[in-house]
Amino acid sequence: MNRRSFVRQATGASLLTLTPSALETVARAVPSNRLRAGMIGSAGRAAALNRLFAVNPEVEIAAIAEIDPRRLPPTLEAVQRLQGSKPKTFTDYRHLLDDDSLDILVVGTPTHWHAIPTIQGCMAGKDIYVEKPDAHNIIEGQRMIAAGRNYKRIIQVGSQHRSTERILSAQAYIREGHLGKCLVAKAWESSRQGSIGHPPDSDPPPSVNYDLWLGSAPKRPFNKNRFHSRWRWFFDYGAGDLGNDGIHRLDFALAAMEAALEAEGRPPLGLPRRVSAQGGKWYFDDAQEWPDTMQVNYEFAGKPPRLITYEMRVWTPYKLHGESEGAAIYGDKGYMVIGNKGWKAYTSRDKLVQEMKGGSDATPHVRNFIDCVKIRKRPACDLETVGHPASLLCHVGNIAWRVGRTVTLNPGDETFVDDAEANALRGREEWRKPYVLPEV
Repeated sequence: MNRRSFVRQATGASLLTLTPSALETVARAVPSNRLRAGMIGSAGRAAALNRLFAVNPEVEIAAIAEIDPRRLPPTLEAVQRLQGSKPKTFTDYRHLLDDDSLDILVVGTPTHWHAIPTIQGCMAGKDIYVEKPDAHNIIEGQRMIAAGRNYKRIIQVGSQHRSTERILSAQAYIREGHLGKCLVAKAWESSRQGSIGHPPDSDPPPSVNYDLWLGSAPKRPFNKNRFHSRWRWFFDYGAGDLGNDGIHRLDFALAAMEAALEAEGRPPLGLPRRVSAQGGKWYFDDAQEWPDTMQVNYEFAGKPPRLITYEMRVWTPYKLHGESEGAAIYGDKGYMVIGNKGWKAYTSRDKLVQEMKGGSDATPHVRNFIDCVKIRKRPACDLETVGHPASLLCHVGNIAWRVGRTVTLNPGDETFVDDAEANALRGREEWRKPYVLPEV
């Protein structure tokens, strides 16, 4: 096998299946026009992104910004081993914006730090890979879209399932009409989580610029629950489990319903017109602010309308349709269940007629982004057309829950009809200075 064939085969496989020596061979089979990347974040999901980009033979990670230097060494060592060169390191991501040699910016930060670096990166002429959900709130997502348009940038949202053979083959099967007319789809999270307790406030780690970590969020005392990993359970920084894992499952449902509408020759799904949500913190006695129990209904306009539901019960140790987290779409000829490791299609009499196994490895998603950067084409999870609409479902569902009533969405400007309370939750009350959301 020649080197080109080896690279093509290896980069299409899961990174977990390759030995360290094979990874190094792939990463160093470098074409002359590889892209220079700046990575924001080095731990958690960002650690995985660093490895995914470092092993891609068309990319060189030139710089990594990590606000907590204690978390940097393992990722820095892995990147250097994979690509054969050591990136520069910074604690402040703004050094990456100033580096004109960088082509792409990879934003692997907490959700409240997605929008500002993305917008600034677009302004600095860089293409962006940003983790899901697209932003902390609706206004930030809209501003990110405007930046992508105005500066003609490629922006891929990190909902990696959109590039997997698992989702692509599921959509292809549905487009063939096997499920018939599909009016309802369902997404769910039922994998058990634990309590985060009520630890007291404390001093931030001395090596961390805590003010920079807070960014545009309100100034609050440091608490380990509101920091690494657990930030997502608080209003200031995340979108709860609906925006953490739920966005993936909702995107499964969206992808399936889009394919079903294509099979019927109908217009695209668009955005929901009415959204209701019930639930709350009913199980865990801890510091989390977002619900641990939730039911959201999204009604989409059409003739007839379509309905997507989302169910969260992150305290149950059992599965739904055989999946602890997944989605299903129901038609008058059959239905399909989509999980993280494959999908199964059934007839109207519950007979399994077809299935496909496949994982959630993000290697194809990164490759899709790199390819689209080079040819200037919308990627698989393009911010404007795919990533933001899926993220919007999470934000609107959370807003409906917080106001405690059904909300009506105007799809044109993504505002709520005659609802000042809901509209006030479309963004922050203020973006704390100096970390103000850029005008575009």
